[in-house]
Amino acid sequence: MSLTIGERAPEFELPASNGKTVKPSDFEGQNIVLYFYPKDMTPGCTTEACDFRDRQVDFAGAEAVILGVSPDPIARHEKFIEKHGLPFLLLSDEENKAAEAYGVWKLKKNFGKEYMGIERSTFIIDKEGILKKEYRKVKVKDHVEEALSFIKENL
Repeated sequence: MSLTIGERAPEFELPASNGKTVKPSDFEGQNIVLYFYPKDMTPGCTTEACDFRDRQVDFAGAEAVILGVSPDPIARHEKFIEKHGLPFLLLSDEENKAAEAYGVWKLKKNFGKEYMGIERSTFIIDKEGILKKEYRKVKVKDHVEEALSFIKENL
């Protein structure tokens, strides 16, 4: 599925780490940083989550809420949040519905094996629910700064 910048971001509904079911439209009036990552407790995903954590105040100052999405169950998200002091919601996409809607559920290759998984990606959605920016095949280093700069300069 391909997304178009300037159009409404795909809607989905997923269980969140706060015990509620959450959808992007719940956050209208705020900018959204929707980031998809492969797996809790892995080195790259931990670095990315901690980078978002460390700049959370700056995102809040730019009227942006951070939402992390992976296929992990809520119980694993809760451990990840507790271990690293993550101040934002993690959403559980066990059936990959949101990942498919955003086109990030991909065939991956690792050590000669092929499997389906999340392609690390971030989407910036404005206060009206319009997709403003997408980052695909994200490299963790400096990514959070890049996303924050985009929001500060464009939204």
